Amino acid sequence: MELRHLRSFTMLADERHFGRAATRLHIAQPALSQQIKQLERELGIPLFTRSTRRVELTEAGIRFADHARTVLGDVARAESDMELLVSGRAGRVSVGFVGTATYDVLPRVAREVARELPDVELGLRGELLSPALVTGVGDHTFDLALLRPGPLNHADLTLRRLRTEPLVAVLPVHHPLAGARRIRLSQLADERFVMHPSSDRSSMHEEVLRACAAAGFEPSMITEVGETATLVVFVAAGLGVALVPAPVRSLGLDGVAYVALVDPPTVDLALATRTDDDSPAVRRVADIVARCASA
Repeated sequence: MELRHLRSFTMLADERHFGRAATRLHIAQPALSQQIKQLERELGIPLFTRSTRRVELTEAGIRFADHARTVLGDVARAESDMELLVSGRAGRVSVGFVGTATYDVLPRVAREVARELPDVELGLRGELLSPALVTGVGDHTFDLALLRPGPLNHADLTLRRLRTEPLVAVLPVHHPLAGARRIRLSQLADERFVMHPSSDRSSMHEEVLRACAAAGFEPSMITEVGETATLVVFVAAGLGVALVPAPVRSLGLDGVAYVALVDPPTVDLALATRTDDDSPAVRRVADIVARCASA
């Protein structure tokens, strides 16, 4: 059974006239008649009763019309879905976010993808550390990741630097420097620092130590936490001070003050993709992520 036969059948069922149906199908009337006869032979039952002026559906024809329209509707939906997929306007895309990008970029991405690509199924996961994100893109847990570029990045990933972020100090609100407009990092030399994990579990740990060393000191007391939100909560509880990228301000937790630094050190935010990924949907979402991060 061919789709063209089903289309011819449904057109004749609508028009009830071979000439008009053939005209709308852009085929000759004898060709339409042959298609209908072939379909009836294949089904083993007449679908129309014919007269010189008009054709009418038989009982079998009425029942078959429902099946034919269902099949043609399913085919049309499948063709439309494949068209969306090929154009990158359908599919599934998973995106992972480093902690700081979770607060300002993730909500924007969710809104923009829903608005621009409503047929794309978007998976979002935030509050992750860069090494875990690198691994996740490499093993296909994520299609895209917003992370801190560094030596742990794999050669099979493509990195697209999106923005540079200054570090700011996070202090408990009762800290003597909490009301300052700007401080030197060296003024925190005697403080306990709350930091992301050391070793290869976080890129920010080394960034903070490097910033402190440039300011002439090494933190003597360190408390390690895994998530940026928890880090800020620890500072609010008076368990130390911290250095975080400026977008963490959007987290909006009470009990802390964000204080700018004189000559602040900076960290980059980059978008990681697999070099061999040619998914149109991934490319479209990547462009939206880049736009949202750069806004």
